[in-house]
Amino acid sequence: LRNVHRLDADTSGILLLARSQGALDTLSELFESRRMEKRYLAVVSGRPAQAEWVCRLKIGPAPGATGRMRVDAKEGKEAETRFRVLETRGDRTLVEASPVTGRTHQIRVHLAAGKTPVLGDPLYGPSAGIGALPGLALRAVGLAYQDPFTRRPVRIEARTGEFLKEF
Repeated sequence: LRNVHRLDADTSGILLLARSQGALDTLSELFESRRMEKRYLAVVSGRPAQAEWVCRLKIGPAPGATGRMRVDAKEGKEAETRFRVLETRGDRTLVEASPVTGRTHQIRVHLAAGKTPVLGDPLYGPSAGIGALPGLALRAVGLAYQDPFTRRPVRIEARTGEFLKEF
């Protein structure tokens, strides 16, 4: 089995695998050509300013901070994420994120740039006052695409009950 795509180390949820090099190449092309719909749930600190929005801030490596990314308008790569608020309780908000591009830490960087970082995020999240968390409050919950071999629509959904209970 081979990974068709990757998730950040602390992100839970769906990971698509291929059983052959031909399937890997074909399925990878769906991600590269942006024909793979991806859906995530994130629990963030605070309340977003809007109920729905699109973030198109460019993302690039943070100088001197290995493995960390930042918003970089001059040298960053194009990045686009669509967001929608699903529910707010107290100082936490459940957000649906649909990344169009696939930059490293894209959802996390875009949410942090909007002053609503993902809970439990050691790189971009709030550092104090949130109590003990079971991990990063980011979960890959959906993939949808047209199967390139059968031409049938495919929808893969992850369970969300435990994730929502934890956060």
